[in-house]
Amino acid sequence: MRVMIAGGGTGGHVIPALAIAGALKSAYAAEVCFIGTARGMETRLVPQAGYPLELIDVGQLNRVSLATQLKTLVALPRGIFYCMRLLRRWQPQVVVGVGGYASGPGMLAALLQRVPTLAFEPNAVPGLANRLIGKRIGAAAVNFAPTLAYFRNAELTGIPVRAEFFALPPRPKESPPRLLVMGGSQGARALNQRMPEIAEALLDSIPGLTILHQAGARHAETTEAAYAASGAAADRWKVQAFLEDMPAQFAASDLILARSGASTVAELAASGKPALLVPFPQAADDHQRKNAEVLVEGGAAKMLLEQEMTGAALLAALSGLLKSREKLSEMSVRARTFAHPHAAARIAEIVAGLVPPRH
Repeated sequence: MRVMIAGGGTGGHVIPALAIAGALKSAYAAEVCFIGTARGMETRLVPQAGYPLELIDVGQLNRVSLATQLKTLVALPRGIFYCMRLLRRWQPQVVVGVGGYASGPGMLAALLQRVPTLAFEPNAVPGLANRLIGKRIGAAAVNFAPTLAYFRNAELTGIPVRAEFFALPPRPKESPPRLLVMGGSQGARALNQRMPEIAEALLDSIPGLTILHQAGARHAETTEAAYAASGAAADRWKVQAFLEDMPAQFAASDLILARSGASTVAELAASGKPALLVPFPQAADDHQRKNAEVLVEGGAAKMLLEQEMTGAALLAALSGLLKSREKLSEMSVRARTFAHPHAAARIAEIVAGLVPPRH
């Protein structure tokens, strides 16, 4: 089996794509090639994982100036023709679009050449590329039930998540409460600024509470300095640029304060962790807010919009949750209802089902 995976950009697209590639390789001995762009995380992660990567030049259409949109539209046919040449050369039996810049040209080229296609959509609302081709593709794998409506032959598979997240040990009842603040690999500036402002008051209101704050490489120093200046007891908070062994950090936490990117949401569900979600307001199509809303409606999380996140609002939301172990326990049970432990294997199975029979 030969499969081409088109798309990437952020970790939310690239990491699940690599999990799908791994499942295809182990279950079907598939050869997998990736199409991406020079500015995405795929340039580092795909070669590291041992897969060939072809780069195409494609610009942005969403949340950019009219000039950038026009430039992208003018260059788009060139990207599609280049992908058509790649398809002729590599001759995949299926093309999988995972969203992101390279997904559109790769999937359009596949449709033009009548190569079977599968779209993988991690967010509650599809990106522009997947919205445009959603009803023309062979099949789709989605992470949220409301997303099924955008595609034909869509199945709710969930996002591939590392197996360790599904097997976390239960948190001992006598453990002192712990808050994990996650800004993502880039760090969330709003969380990095606001948390030190309320740290002292939050620690005072929750006996025994400790805070572990992942601030991102660019913001770790300033965030640590802000905590140090806040008056919060130094032995009850810790700031790190990155966190090793994220499943272990989830296991040791009672509540997680985070953005609501698709991979974060999937990890919260897999681990059954209650969360206070602060969607990134600049996310394309406001997809982070829509991701968070699905969990909120399911009773698995609370949401606080960044524009409403005053110190008082954040303090009230966090202390309200941390004071109620029963509420956190209930949210944990609800979170697990969104988990999909066999996502990668099921997506690989759907891809295999699209391979044309040999004559």
